[in-house]
Amino acid sequence: MQARLEKLWQRNRFGIVMGLEWMERLADLMGHPERAYAVIHVTGTNGKGSVCALLESMLRAAGYRVGLYTSPHLVRFNERIKVNGEPVGDDALEELVAAIDPLADQATDETKRDGTFFEYTTALAFEHFRRMQVQVAVIEVGLGGRLDATNIVMPRVAVITSVGLEHLQYLGPDLPSVAREKAGIIKRGCPVVTGVLDAEAMAVVQQVATRQGAPLLRAEEAVSVRLIKESLQGSKVSIETATGITGRCLLPLLGRHQIRNLAVAIAIMDVLVETRAVDAEPDVWFKGVEAVSWPGRLQLLRDRPPVILDGAHNPHAAEVLADFIRRLLKPRPVGMVFGMCADKDVAGFLGRVAPLLDRLWVVPVPDERNMPLERVLTAARMAGLDGKTVTAELAPAYDEAVAWAESAGGAVCVAGSLFLAGAVLAGVDRGK
Repeated sequence: MQARLEKLWQRNRFGIVMGLEWMERLADLMGHPERAYAVIHVTGTNGKGSVCALLESMLRAAGYRVGLYTSPHLVRFNERIKVNGEPVGDDALEELVAAIDPLADQATDETKRDGTFFEYTTALAFEHFRRMQVQVAVIEVGLGGRLDATNIVMPRVAVITSVGLEHLQYLGPDLPSVAREKAGIIKRGCPVVTGVLDAEAMAVVQQVATRQGAPLLRAEEAVSVRLIKESLQGSKVSIETATGITGRCLLPLLGRHQIRNLAVAIAIMDVLVETRAVDAEPDVWFKGVEAVSWPGRLQLLRDRPPVILDGAHNPHAAEVLADFIRRLLKPRPVGMVFGMCADKDVAGFLGRVAPLLDRLWVVPVPDERNMPLERVLTAARMAGLDGKTVTAELAPAYDEAVAWAESAGGAVCVAGSLFLAGAVLAGVDRGK
């Protein structure tokens, strides 16, 4: 199996290719596994992973056999492809690779280009879901939407959680361009659900939906989610929809941004039921919400002292993290174990969280794209953390931060990279 995975990882050298020709040809050769089940297709700058996790949990609570395809993974590749919460097994993965390899080679011969890592992985997911006889697959877009490898699906609902300035080298120079790429997942007559979008982005999405004859539902207009009480165990919320559904539940995903994501997920479920794509009573939806898990995103690792693991790695996510620290960790002293990849905005990130930090442990990210520590230290000094910052390897830094929090009555956040989050989940003691 390891040899096959090594071969798969080598496809990373093909980089990112925006286009569907190779993927469409491979799907033809495979007999279109993506047509064997209902699909919910989810894109967005932020929130798409959380919405996918919420949907998967609600559908599973309703008794459906559910496939979930997300990226990236935190600890093991297998996490990207799940059926009813279980990652694809090594033996099944080996069988999938063995079956798809010759077809992928044929697609390469016919299209005159190799498939990328993400394209091949998407094919693995589609075929695994078919073999496992899933009834519904929740598919997260990798990049953009219009030319993403996942966009060969014909979904029951297309979802755009948010639109922000990201990956401009691939998606265009401005917000309307990014919105146009994400709106590329909208198919003829397929209902569309959106989260809160900027007016410019919404105008573009509306234009595409109208052109495609696709009914458009804005989650903020269709669903009201009101916060009742918030703690480190989650948010107690009340829910009311325009179709008359009401209820209360505990949302275990931390952060007030997750309330917006929940509204999107509830709106999607409402559409699925209204269009008879699924059959599920609202009380079952709420049970699914309470059972949801989405590791590495404001995840509570320990109660005493509080330790929060968050894969936040851009300024927008830093704002969300800073808001969380203010509301739920302060007035305790707060320390952060922090590392970042070299292509990220370290100054923008630290500028938003530094005023809330009493200590900072700078650690290397376990990836070849690790940002040099000196560059992180420079940004920390510029953010006003001079004298509060030390450097160390991850494991000793984590242990030292937890010990500091215990003695100071404080709390710890680990943030800056999903690679860092994965390393913590893989190997650091997380005793309660």
